Amino acid sequence: MFLARHGQTEWNAQRLRQGQLDSPLTSDGVMQAQSFAALLRNQAIDAVFSSPLGRARSTAHIIAGHIRVPLVVIDELAEVHHGQFAGLSNEEINTRYPGELDRRARDMYHWAFPGGESYADADLRARRALALIAAHQAGRPLIVSHEMIGKMLQRHLLRLTPDEALTIKHPNDVVYAIDPHTGTRHELRKAEGVGFEPTRTLPP
Repeated sequence: MFLARHGQTEWNAQRLRQGQLDSPLTSDGVMQAQSFAALLRNQAIDAVFSSPLGRARSTAHIIAGHIRVPLVVIDELAEVHHGQFAGLSNEEINTRYPGELDRRARDMYHWAFPGGESYADADLRARRALALIAAHQAGRPLIVSHEMIGKMLQRHLLRLTPDEALTIKHPNDVVYAIDPHTGTRHELRKAEGVGFEPTRTLPP
């Protein structure tokens, strides 16, 4: 299966936390989605599954339209809910909630955003999302979601511990090809405008 993060958004560019709030794709974000479509057009993807949030749906719509496969929205793929931190920069968070980001760093998996979710909460949603996707029986699905929920998706697909999953980074311009059977992951990037090149493998 394939896992993409949505294209860059205006709030990404401004370094503001989004969570389940939303901001539109930038022009670079639209180009990233178009690049994903070109990158994946020969990968025999037979369905695209998207988070319900606008930035992911916009990205998924571009890809699904280009490769001409169904687009299915899965509510459980929404990003981790950032509660009262949504829309704020880290500097604003430190001013309004002094010490809270330090407390988060000490137990990132269990710590919950005030009024929002923890990674542990999102972990349960990720498991449900993958079960719903499996029920569609797509042979080679593409999931379009977000960086934080994506860590938990990869935790299950690659059989990682929570601490291992939390180290994963997922830039806006990268698609991962994941083989759940072998627990391996390849990073796909454009290679001279055609096809893809595997640049990294993550062992189980």
